[in-house]
Amino acid sequence: MRIATWNVNSIRTRFGRVVDWLVREDVDVLVMQEIKCKPEQFPYAPFEAAGYEVVAHGLNQWNGVAIASRHPITDVETHFPGQPGFLKGHDGPDLPLEARALGATVEGVRVWSLYVPNGRALGDPHLTYKLDWLAALTDYTRTQTTEHPETPFALMGDFNIAPFDVDNGDPTVVVGQTTHVSPEERDAYFTLLNAGVTDVVRDRVPEGLYTYWDYKQLRFPRNEGLRIDFILGSAAFAEAVTDASIHRNERKGDAPSDHVPVLVDVELPTDADDEDFDRPMFV
Repeated sequence: MRIATWNVNSIRTRFGRVVDWLVREDVDVLVMQEIKCKPEQFPYAPFEAAGYEVVAHGLNQWNGVAIASRHPITDVETHFPGQPGFLKGHDGPDLPLEARALGATVEGVRVWSLYVPNGRALGDPHLTYKLDWLAALTDYTRTQTTEHPETPFALMGDFNIAPFDVDNGDPTVVVGQTTHVSPEERDAYFTLLNAGVTDVVRDRVPEGLYTYWDYKQLRFPRNEGLRIDFILGSAAFAEAVTDASIHRNERKGDAPSDHVPVLVDVELPTDADDEDFDRPMFV
């Protein structure tokens, strides 16, 4: 099964590119971020024509997440337990939840499309929100990986963190001066990994390959990008990964997203009903 994540930066603008890539790369499941639309505004028809079912979660023209799959999508959740909300100028436990998380089960795999808050600037309330959001995600992840270790579980999406210096090729992103590379954000990322997930892509792609390039200042032609889009899998998921790739060429051409897809191939054993076979079957 081929599973991918892509911050599409407005699905209504880029559905043609997205569907074309899905078909061309023979992708089974795609989790998307920044769809920037409500569910009723999502362009379902092109996906359905290509054989994909879609679930979407969006509240307005900002944020928004979605999952497209060739296989049935079940057990959909529009937030994870403890997920904090945000409202500028307000504090407290009952702030409105943004459309930043969407979980579902596909062929026995629990996948989450995640759009981690940006943080905006050091000292900004949105950075505190980002750290609180990641702390809640960590608590949820620890519970899942501890109580359901046999379930393949993957956190996928735009994490808005470049955890290692090699993940940062943008000269304007500086430790101690900007978000995405601050010690607090990096610590939050590694704490999340310690909750029972691992980056299943890093060891399978070249070092210094990025997933995001700003539209400004010729960042892409200069290859001044960031690696901030990840697939973090539980042990059961990681053991099933056979290959991974970052599709840099999707940043080229007409009206690209500023992010590119990240893809993994997984082989997950399933129960076989056919008595003629003693070995596991795979999807």
